[in-house]
Amino acid sequence: MKEDLLTRTIIGLAIDVHTALGPGLLENAYKECLFYKIDQAGFQVEKEKIMPLVFEDVKLDCGYRIDILVENKLVLELKSIEALSDVHLAQTLTYMKLGGYRFGLLMNFNVLRLKDGIRRIVNGY
Repeated sequence: MKEDLLTRTIIGLAIDVHTALGPGLLENAYKECLFYKIDQAGFQVEKEKIMPLVFEDVKLDCGYRIDILVENKLVLELKSIEALSDVHLAQTLTYMKLGGYRFGLLMNFNVLRLKDGIRRIVNGY
C-alpha cells in the first residue's frame, strides 16, 4: 500500500477512536484502542516496538519504544497532552531515524477535533 493511502487510512481509524472516546483519557487508552482498530483492519502492526540505540557497533536498549508501527513503515507517536511541542516532534524523528523509517504521524488525542492534533512527518534522509 502506498504511504499516502496508508497514512490517510490510519488517520481515519484514529479519528474513529477519538470520536468514540473523546479527549481527556490517558495516552495508553488511545494506544490500545488504535492498535486494536489497525489490527482489525488487517494491517501488520506492532505496539511498543523496542528501538535500540547503536553506539560503536553495539546495540543498547535505552528504553526507546515506538508507540505503534504500521506495516513496518509508518511510525505512530501518540500523546494526550495540552499541546504538541518541538520536543515531541524531535522524539518522533529520533524513532524514525533509529529505525530507518521515512514516515510518521505525531498525534495528540487531547484535542476537540483530532485533525487539529495530527502532524504528518516525512524524513527525507
